[in-house]
Amino acid sequence: MQHPIRATQIDGRDTCAMAVMGKASIPGRAKTRLVPPLTQQEAALLNTAFLQDSVANIVAAAGEVAVRPYVAYGPVGSEAFFREHLPADVGLLESCLPNFGDCLYLVIETLLARGFGSVCVVNSDSPTLPTAQLIAAARHLARPGDRAVLGPSLDGGYYLLGLKAAHRRMFEGIAWSSASVLEQTRQRAAELALPLVLLEPWYDVDDIATLRRLQGELSAPPGTASAAGLYAAPHARAALAAARS
Repeated sequence: MQHPIRATQIDGRDTCAMAVMGKASIPGRAKTRLVPPLTQQEAALLNTAFLQDSVANIVAAAGEVAVRPYVAYGPVGSEAFFREHLPADVGLLESCLPNFGDCLYLVIETLLARGFGSVCVVNSDSPTLPTAQLIAAARHLARPGDRAVLGPSLDGGYYLLGLKAAHRRMFEGIAWSSASVLEQTRQRAAELALPLVLLEPWYDVDDIATLRRLQGELSAPPGTASAAGLYAAPHARAALAAARS
């Protein structure tokens, strides 16, 4: 597989675990808000590409900081899908609970218990997210003292949340899948008196407008995205090219 994890990556208190929150690519159940213009099969293939690019982006960040990629997945029993489509040395963690906040908390609690110094949960809907944002998150979390790191999404949610301790309150009383997620999460941090670092905002590809934005970024000649500071997202580029053919 491409993008092997570097041998220098050592799990432990100096390492940040970055877990992509991912769903198996089942036609009719993956990226359904992009159908049409995509077909259900094309949307499922794009979902797979997003997962692959999200993991590869974390591996790219590992060239600068101590991070280890994971995928926290659903639905229950879908591990074989992720084993087939991701590098063998990416960690997998099943996280399928009725409340999304409980899923996020389970991932953070579990990976901190395994000895990582910090954990970031990362969405799988931002394939061109600049690698610099992942690097910045890991560096902020590596500093002494407890804190949280948030990557704001333009739709009012967040593309990344990083913690050094399992603060359950950060996930309680949040109106998930709404434009209030970011602000409510900031309020939870304030309640905990938890220092909060905000990264640069980015966007999720979850509707037609953001799909068009992604297509615009990836329709430029290869290398253009990287020159602009974006992750090149080669899997998403290939999936979109196939959908247009």
